[in-house]
Amino acid sequence: NLACNPGGSSAGASAAAAAGYGPLHVGTDIGGSVRLPAAWCGIVGFKPSLGRIPVDPYYIGRCAGPMTRTVGDAALMMPALSAPDSRDATSLPPNDISWESWYRGTNVKGLRIGLMLEPGCGLPPEDDIRAAVENAAAKFAALGADIIPVAPVMTQEMLSGLDDYWSARSWAELRKLPESDQEKILPFIWQWASRGKDVDGVRAVDGLGQTFAMRKACAALFDTVDVVLSPTTPNVSFPAEAAGPTNDPERSFDHIVYTVPWNMSEQPAISLNCGFSRDGMPIGLQIVTPRFADLEALQLAAVWETLRGPITNWPSPPASGLR
Repeated sequence: NLACNPGGSSAGASAAAAAGYGPLHVGTDIGGSVRLPAAWCGIVGFKPSLGRIPVDPYYIGRCAGPMTRTVGDAALMMPALSAPDSRDATSLPPNDISWESWYRGTNVKGLRIGLMLEPGCGLPPEDDIRAAVENAAAKFAALGADIIPVAPVMTQEMLSGLDDYWSARSWAELRKLPESDQEKILPFIWQWASRGKDVDGVRAVDGLGQTFAMRKACAALFDTVDVVLSPTTPNVSFPAEAAGPTNDPERSFDHIVYTVPWNMSEQPAISLNCGFSRDGMPIGLQIVTPRFADLEALQLAAVWETLRGPITNWPSPPASGLR
């Protein structure tokens, strides 16, 4: 549906994967920018552990990851992408992960899967999304997994603090640009970043502190479960012309509540399609595993991909052809 937004910020990679421009694509993710567009476009988007794939510039929670139509294609990319690089000071050391074992018929019997349906703040999940994720959990339960409803890790204090810090950081960068370049910035982004002018040093530091609060909450949750299942996005779709699901600079983070905590906790998280809305738009299921359990995230995603079956209705070019 060309009236719907592919999401961002890795919109090009996601739309290209869904449209079949190529089999292998790469996105970057600091709050959900691989997984969110993957969910809205019905593809696989994998955010590995922080440092698993080197990035430049590196930053708190910033990861690169595969964006593909299938889990197998994402796994195929990992041996090359995960080679360490000293230019990224967060880069992990060389690994001997058997990425080729992404599909081995993983046994989920007895696995403690936390089912996180509520976001804690931001946008609530739409009914179609809740139903699709509950259906996925039921299928894992049928294989012997122990499904445990869990509370959200995010709070409004965390989300607002992150917004304060990131808007202040963005304003600190944008204000250095020549006026001619400032005029080229998307008005939505300029308006959001301009809020950073009013964030003093103490408030910015408090906001940065909320990233560690997220990390602490995620670690505490994984003391009680082995894996977390959740929606990837709270909404099924939004207009192509909109800058984001709320289209409101005062609520620009309301759609990242399911995804951003796992950037801050440095844990692997993967999104893949788990059904379609009543309007035929794709719905994303997010699978989160412990820190450094990147292969396990791919293996569990492969289990779900098998349970779900192949997607057979990928987009076709417009009848008039691409121009």
